[in-house]
Amino acid sequence: MQSTPPVGVTTASEQTVLPGSSVHPSVGNETLCDVASVAAGRAISPSLYNLDLAPTKKEGRRWTSYSIFTLWANDVHSLGNYAFAIGLFSLGLGGWQILVALGIGAVLLFTLLTFSGFMGQKTGVPFPVMSRISFGIRGAQLASLVRGAVAIAWFGIQTYLASVVLRVMLVAMFPGLKDMDANSILGLSTLGWIAFVSLWIVQLVIVSFGMEMIRKYEAFAGPIILATMLAIAIWVFVEAGGAIQWSGIKGLEGGEMWRTIFAGGALWVSIYGTFVLNFCDFTRSSVSKKSIVRGNFWGIPINMLLFGAIVVIMAGGQYKINGKIIESPSDIVQSIPNTLFLVLACLALLILTIAVNLMANFVAPVYALTNLFPKHLNFRKAAWVSGTIGLVILPWNLYNNPLVIVYFLGGLGALLGPLFGVVMADYWLLRRGKVNILDLYTDHPSGTYFYKRGVNPRAIAAMVPAAVVAILIAFIPALEAAAPFAWFFGAGIGALCYYLFADKKQQHTDVSGEPIAVVSNH
Repeated sequence: MQSTPPVGVTTASEQTVLPGSSVHPSVGNETLCDVASVAAGRAISPSLYNLDLAPTKKEGRRWTSYSIFTLWANDVHSLGNYAFAIGLFSLGLGGWQILVALGIGAVLLFTLLTFSGFMGQKTGVPFPVMSRISFGIRGAQLASLVRGAVAIAWFGIQTYLASVVLRVMLVAMFPGLKDMDANSILGLSTLGWIAFVSLWIVQLVIVSFGMEMIRKYEAFAGPIILATMLAIAIWVFVEAGGAIQWSGIKGLEGGEMWRTIFAGGALWVSIYGTFVLNFCDFTRSSVSKKSIVRGNFWGIPINMLLFGAIVVIMAGGQYKINGKIIESPSDIVQSIPNTLFLVLACLALLILTIAVNLMANFVAPVYALTNLFPKHLNFRKAAWVSGTIGLVILPWNLYNNPLVIVYFLGGLGALLGPLFGVVMADYWLLRRGKVNILDLYTDHPSGTYFYKRGVNPRAIAAMVPAAVVAILIAFIPALEAAAPFAWFFGAGIGALCYYLFADKKQQHTDVSGEPIAVVSNH
C-alpha cells in the first residue's frame, strides 16, 4: 500500500523532512516515530504506531455518502444474508413478517452503526487503536484479535463459497471440466482448488493496493449487485406467473409469530456484530458526520427493505413454482436454462462475494495483525499473512463441520457483544467522546491509556461476566428461546458492568491527533 507522510512532514526524493530540522532518509518505523514524537511533543512508540495505524488527516478524506452506501449495497446483499433471510421464510414467516423483522433489525443497526461510525470520523483511527481507549494500549490486542480471528475464518469460508459458484460457471462454459470436479485433494477437487486459489489471489491483489482500492471496488460492485439481484427477483416473479407465497407456510400467529419476528430482527443485528465493532476502519476516512448519516440511511434501512422485498419475491416465487424452499440465490442461478445468463449471474455473485469478503472479513484481521506487529507489518504484508492463514486452515473443512461453526466461531462471535458494550459505554457514557488521541500511541506509564502495564483491568472485569452470560445463552439448550438475543445480553451487561466498575473521577481531555496524522489513504 502506498505510504503517506504525517502532518508537518513532507516528502521529496524519497526523504522525510521535519520542519526546522535536517533531512532524514525514510528508513523505517523507528525514524517515522522519531519524527512523530517531535511533532506530538511526547514519545510515540514504534510498537504502537505506523503509517497504517496513525490517525488520518481530516483534510483530503475520500469516503463520501456514496462510498458508505455502496459498502452496505454490497454487504447487505451477500449470499450469507440471503441464506439467513430465506431461512426466516422456512421458519414460517410470511412476506410482511419478514419485512417487519428486517425493518426492526435495520433501525437498530442504523443507530448502532451511526454512533460507531462517528467514533472513527472524529478520531481517524482504526478499530485496534480505538479499542486502546477502553482496554489499554496492550489490552486492545484482545479486542482486535477476537475480531480478527472470526474474520479470518469467514474470509476462507466465503472464498470457498464463491469458488463453488465459479466451478458452476466454469462447468457451464466448458462441460469437459466436469471430470476435474470429481476427485478429492484435501477435501477439494482439482477444479475446486483451481477456483479457490484463483479467487484467493484476486482478493489479495486487490487488498495489496490498500483501502483506497477497496473503496473503488465497492463503488464499482454496488450497482452491479443491486441490478443483478433485482433481475433475478423479476425473473422468478415472471416464472411464478406473477404470484408469490405471501403468507407464512407454517401459519404462525400471536405470540409465537411475534417472538419469531423479533428473534429474526435480533439475529439480523447479531450478524453485523462484527461490523458494529470495526466500522471505524472505514469511517476514519469519512468526509463528515453527515456523510455517515446519509450513507447509513440509504444503505441500511432503505437498502435492507429493498433486500427484504427481493428475498420475499425469490423465496415466495420459487415456492409457488415448485413448492420448494431455496437456500440462497445461487440455487436459482443454477436453474437458469440460458448459459449466457447463467454465466452473467455467476459473475455477479462472484463480484458480490469478493466485495463482501474484502470489507467484512479482510480489513479487520489486516489491522489486527498490523497492530500486533507494527514494526514489521504494514497493510500489504498483513494482508498476505491474513490471506495465507485463511488458506492453510482449509476453510471448506471448517464449513462442513457444524461443531466448528457452532462452537468455535459461535463462541468467538458471542464475545463481540460484550466487546461492543465496553467500548461504547467507555467512549459515549464516560468520556462523552473526549479522547486524547496522541496518548493512544505512547507507552509511557503516565499516558492516559497505559492503565496497569498497558491493560485496563476494569474493562476486562466488565467483559468476563458479560461474555459468560452471552456464551451460556447461545449454547445451553434450555435457554434456546433467548439465544437469538445473546448479542444484546452480552452488549448490555458489558456496558452496564463497565459503567459500574469504571473510575468516574477521572478527568477526560480532548486532544487532536492532527500533529501525527497521515494523509488519508485508507
